[in-house]
Amino acid sequence: MRRKQKKPQPKKFCLPSSEIEKAKFDPSAFLETLGGNESPGRTWMLVFTAEARLESGKYFPITAIQRFDAAGKRIENGVYLGALGCLTFEGRISWKNRILAFIFERIRIKIGPLNPFEISFKGKDEREPNTKDPFFIWFYVDEEIAVARGRSGGTAFWVRCKRVLT
Repeated sequence: MRRKQKKPQPKKFCLPSSEIEKAKFDPSAFLETLGGNESPGRTWMLVFTAEARLESGKYFPITAIQRFDAAGKRIENGVYLGALGCLTFEGRISWKNRILAFIFERIRIKIGPLNPFEISFKGKDEREPNTKDPFFIWFYVDEEIAVARGRSGGTAFWVRCKRVLT
């Protein structure tokens, strides 16, 4: 029988994340570590989000998995609800000075055992993603965890996972 591991209190989680942001780690290997060097890239599960000032945060309540593909310059972001289905967004990324900007081109909705329904926006906006688009500023990435701040100012924490997005 497996014991459920107790999660640290959110305030105890926010303090180390504040220190990570201040540490100024060398970002030269962040993109390759985050997205691998071969397609389809690597997957990461969002586990914790914190407010802009890092005073409080919360564990992410549903399964949210992102796939970053450095070689293919792609991103896939999915919210998974078990047998109920999933919602995924896929698009292009660009990387410059720790900033990973992205533009979504496709949305997929899967309900239960039905085939996914897909809406594509590709072809309408072929420009390179930039900081006018959604983005993450990466503070730390290793083989197990990743920490970044989003355009809205909140900080997100991921753990590497083996899950393949479908």
